[in-house]
Amino acid sequence: MQVSQKSYTLVLGLGRSGLSMARFLAAKGYTVKATDIDPAAAKNAGELNRLGIDTQIGFHDQNTFNCADAIVVSPGIPLDMPFLQEAASLGVPLLGDLDIFSRYNRTPMVAITGTNGKTTVTTLVRDILAASGISTFMGGNIGTPLVEYLMNSNPARVVVAEISSFQLDLARQFAPETAVLLNLAPDHLDRYESMADYARSKWSIFRNQAPNHTAIINAGISNAFCPRPGLAARVYAFSANPDQSITQGARISDQVIDLILPEKFADQTMRIDCRNLKNLPGTHNLENIAAAALAGLGAGADPGAIASAVTAFNPLPHRMAFVAHINGIQFYNDSKATNTDAVIRALEYFKNRVVLILGGRKKDTDFTLLLPAVKNTVVQIIAMGEAARDIARVFFQVCKVTCVSGMKEAVTTAFEAARPADVVLLSPACASFDMYDNYGARGDDFTACVTELEHRYNG
Repeated sequence: MQVSQKSYTLVLGLGRSGLSMARFLAAKGYTVKATDIDPAAAKNAGELNRLGIDTQIGFHDQNTFNCADAIVVSPGIPLDMPFLQEAASLGVPLLGDLDIFSRYNRTPMVAITGTNGKTTVTTLVRDILAASGISTFMGGNIGTPLVEYLMNSNPARVVVAEISSFQLDLARQFAPETAVLLNLAPDHLDRYESMADYARSKWSIFRNQAPNHTAIINAGISNAFCPRPGLAARVYAFSANPDQSITQGARISDQVIDLILPEKFADQTMRIDCRNLKNLPGTHNLENIAAAALAGLGAGADPGAIASAVTAFNPLPHRMAFVAHINGIQFYNDSKATNTDAVIRALEYFKNRVVLILGGRKKDTDFTLLLPAVKNTVVQIIAMGEAARDIARVFFQVCKVTCVSGMKEAVTTAFEAARPADVVLLSPACASFDMYDNYGARGDDFTACVTELEHRYNG
C-alpha cells in the first residue's frame, strides 16, 4: 500500500473499528475515503470530514470501490459483499486491521482467539501481566481497535489482543509473538461455507509465527473440523481432558492446574489451586485460566503473580453471572453464550434442574448439538426470537418447550415453570440482533426483568 496524493484508500464501515482506522491512515499521510451504507454513520462523518476525509454515508458507489488503491474492510462486513467482490476482481487489494496494525507495531503481542472464552482470557492475561508490573494495552475484538494503540503516546510493554475469525480472514502478515487458540466449535456458519472454513480461519493465527514465537493450543481440539496445520512456533498445550497427554503446557485435574514448562521455570511453584475459586466457575474456565497462565508466562509474567491475578479476577458481565434468588430459584445471565458450545459448557456446570431460555437470531445454528446436554439437565425450554420455532421443532420430544414473544414473558414463564432449587438460565445459543443491539443489551434486559420479579416476590 503506497501513499499517493492522486489516489485513495477506502475504509469500508464506520463503526468504532473503521472510524479509528480512517483517523489512523489519515494521520499517516494517506488520502482516505470512507463509506458506510448505514445512515446512522452520519454522526461520525463530520469528524472525518474535518480531517480531510471524504465520506459516503447511506449508500455505496461501485466506482468508489473500483478506483481505490486498497479497501480496508471492517471486521463485521462479509467478504462476499458484491461491491467488494467486483473491486477485488479488478485487482483492488482487500486489507484488514491486523496487517495494517502489524506494519506499524513494534510492541510484543499476545493474541487470543477461539470460539468461546476470548474476552475472559484476554482480560485475565492483562491482569496477570499487570500483577507482574508489566504495562499493557488491551484491545482488538474486545472493544478498543488495535490502531488506537498506535495513536497512543504512552507505549506499553505488551499488547494483549482478542482476535476474531473475521479479523483473521484478511490477515496475511499478522505474526503475534504469543498466539492462543482456546477452542473450536460450530459458530458463524451463516458467514462461513463450512465448519472447516471457520476452523481454518482460527488456525491461521499461527500461520506467520517464527520458531522463537509461542503457540498455545487446546489439546482437545478435534481434527474432525479440519486437519491441524504444521506450526513453526514452540507449542504449549492445555486440556482438562484426562485422556490428553500433556508433555509441555498445562494439565488440569481435580480443579488443580499443573504447569509443565521448560527448565527456566523449574525453581518456581507452578501449580494453581482452583478448588476454592468461585469467580470463574466451570471446567471451561479452568481451561481459560490455564491458557491465560501460559500466555502470561510467555509474555514475561512473574509466576507468583498468576494465582493472585486469578483470585482477584472480576467476573465479566453476561457470562454465567448470578442475578438473584427468588423463592429458592436461582437466576443466571449467560447472554454471551451465542453458540451451542457455550450453552453446553454452561449446562455442564449446573447439578440442579434447569429451565433454559434459548433463542434469538440464528447463525445457521445446529440446535441438535444441544440434545445430549438438554436431556441431562433441562426440564423446560423457553424459546424466543426468530429461532423460536426451530428450537421448538428440535426439542419438543425431549422436554416441554414454550414459545414467548419477549424477555419479560420469558422470565415470568421460566419462573412459573421452575420449582425451589431449580436454575433459570438465559443462555441463548443465538445472536441478539433480532431484538437487541448486542448480547449486552439482551443480558441487561434479562437482569432488569429478573430484578423486577425479585422486587415483586421478595419485597
